[in-house]
Amino acid sequence: MAVHPTAIIHPSAQIAEGAEIGPYVIIEEQVSIGKGTCIGPHTVIGKWTELGEHNQIYHMASVGVAPQDLKYKGEECWTRIGNGNTIREFATVHRGTVTGISETVVGNNNLLMAYSHVAHDCRVGNGNVMANAATLAGHVTVEDNVILGGLVAVHQFVHIGSYAMLGGGTLAGADVPPYMIASFGDRREAKLRGLNLIGLKRRGFSDEVIRNLKNAYKILFMSDLKQVDAIAKIKAEIVGCAEVDTLLSFIEKSERGICRG
Repeated sequence: MAVHPTAIIHPSAQIAEGAEIGPYVIIEEQVSIGKGTCIGPHTVIGKWTELGEHNQIYHMASVGVAPQDLKYKGEECWTRIGNGNTIREFATVHRGTVTGISETVVGNNNLLMAYSHVAHDCRVGNGNVMANAATLAGHVTVEDNVILGGLVAVHQFVHIGSYAMLGGGTLAGADVPPYMIASFGDRREAKLRGLNLIGLKRRGFSDEVIRNLKNAYKILFMSDLKQVDAIAKIKAEIVGCAEVDTLLSFIEKSERGICRG
């Protein structure tokens, strides 16, 4: 464990062997930091924060501090971050609230670029990329292997499905289904532009799976069928494709509604 002498660390903080704490870092009470995690200069790690192993946090980041929620009155709520994440300079991740799920959770191997923001009570899965100044409002769920372009803004309680991609500057006020690309249309609101074909091919999805997803997309978003009828048609015609089943389940469970083309 290497701790710079200018760092200010609360006595209750637990720092594993092999972690590195840079100059002028502030680590508050009830924080745990796993082995191999490096905290850059002038970073603040707020209380009630768990950081796993081999995370790289760059200078001036702010992780686990109080949420920007006027209802929050200092209750014990947590920030839990997994392993292998990169959090770049000036990025912010806020703890949860008792009016939410009491924790903000970030999984493994995510990249949060400079000035990106994860608000209170968000759940971020694994392998995601948030480009510069991408912003998640409170209570947002981002599944796995999602790309959020620069300046993307996601409204509170929105759900972003796995392998989705949002183009830069998009405002997402409705759920974005898995495997899709969305970018801004009128008033910069998110509109579906089709499947994330390049992303799916890069992730090793087979031609058959992609073909099934294309067919499902056409029925859902390019036919005149009502959503319930489109889903019934897909279930009857595309059988045994787990990815299509995942897409339909996401749509059926959506509480905010799905963004469309």
